[in-house]
Amino acid sequence: MAARLSLTLRHPFLPASYPIPARATQFRRIAVQNCVSDSYDSRKLVLEVKEKLEREYNSLPLGRNGRDDEEMILWFLKDRKFSVDDAVAKLTKAINWRQEFGVDELSEDSVKGMAETGKAFVHEFLDVNGRPVLIVVAAKHLPAVHDPLEDEKLCVFYVEKALSKLPTGKEDILGIIDLRGFSTENADLRFLTFLFDVFYFYYPKRLGQVLFVEAPSVFRPLWQLTKPLLKSYASLARFCSIDTIRKEYFTEDTLPAIFKD
Repeated sequence: MAARLSLTLRHPFLPASYPIPARATQFRRIAVQNCVSDSYDSRKLVLEVKEKLEREYNSLPLGRNGRDDEEMILWFLKDRKFSVDDAVAKLTKAINWRQEFGVDELSEDSVKGMAETGKAFVHEFLDVNGRPVLIVVAAKHLPAVHDPLEDEKLCVFYVEKALSKLPTGKEDILGIIDLRGFSTENADLRFLTFLFDVFYFYYPKRLGQVLFVEAPSVFRPLWQLTKPLLKSYASLARFCSIDTIRKEYFTEDTLPAIFKD
């Protein structure tokens, strides 16, 4: 199969009689063979994980986001650099968490009370890179007033909602935290750590970038405390202005209303 495919890899603007260097032909043949091989190996590893989960963790649920969800298995394999044992360990933890947290039971009605605070929402449009957008309005987050568990449920519900909007071929979402009006009463190290834990352990590599918009000086100490806990995820953060949001991430028609004024 690989040999047949390599014969078709001629530049479309070259005549059929134009000689292709042997070295180039060899490189293209190897590239196609690797592609076919990678696909075969990935499928083999997915089945290996699936069989291991069935054998050792038979009590885990089946179906979407369950132990036999091949798309989910492949995603965790990629995250764990295709180590079967590491993928199984992380998958087991993620599936158990989904059950214990009741992720599949979350709905618009179940988070309605917290959603009405306006502290977070999924934007109706994608950004210019085709990513779903989850927006948090930090000034409306009041940890001394709001139930922390309800905050967590709202967070997970919106992560699920954003991921459900992923276009074909896209793999991650954009997070935007609007820090205008942020004060010490909005500071919540516990919740910020929970948010990044969710993405690291249960939705690995699904968060493409986090934008901290118009961060006031009072936010910096909180960030310095949080940053070491986030490890490599801290590199996803970018501090920027509203003007950057307008120019680099959205068009005039898709810009979130909160950034239009």
